[in-house]
Amino acid sequence: MSTKAFVYTELQISRDFSEVPWETINGKIKQQPGFRNKTWLAGINNQSLGGIYEFASIEDAKTFVTGYFPQEARALGVPQTTRVFDGDIVQKASVDMGSVHFGRRLAQKPGAFVYTEVQLAIPFDHVPWGQMNPILKQQPGLLSKTWLSGVHTNTPGGIYAFDTVENALIFAKDYFPTEAAGLNAAFTTRVFDAAPVETASRDMASPFFA
Repeated sequence: MSTKAFVYTELQISRDFSEVPWETINGKIKQQPGFRNKTWLAGINNQSLGGIYEFASIEDAKTFVTGYFPQEARALGVPQTTRVFDGDIVQKASVDMGSVHFGRRLAQKPGAFVYTEVQLAIPFDHVPWGQMNPILKQQPGLLSKTWLSGVHTNTPGGIYAFDTVENALIFAKDYFPTEAAGLNAAFTTRVFDAAPVETASRDMASPFFA
């Protein structure tokens, strides 16, 4: 059985985070089997809502995305996106990137988060992360990255912390497209503002705000 899994969620909604009843939602999520922590995500420009979660196993993560989370989206009357990632196989690559999900503590609070996913099916032991990580470490303002590898799909991606929204946008708009082009693949990038979600994320034991 796996010992760590990640979940990415995003709701197709536009709502200022100050209007989100996060205390109530947090209380329900904390009761979900295998839940360890959550970092809330607040979309730049479109004010979408989501999160990056850590669970104790892939099985617990699947239970969450098939059981609880669709009910939350239905209650809000909006479509949703969920992804499940294997946390065990990305440990070594993520530790090398100072991942907060594998014990790293950030020296400063993040100003923004970036989510990426590339439309490729590559078993993670075939991903050339040893060559990619040194290049990623040179990106302005990058504080941390947790590698992601899709369950069943083997899609590679990551959740990144940046010092500012400006640097996160530069990464998503300017650098990451060149990485995806080198892989000859379609991709997804999403940028989120860290400032409005700090309190709600601390309440969920977010490792980004430890």
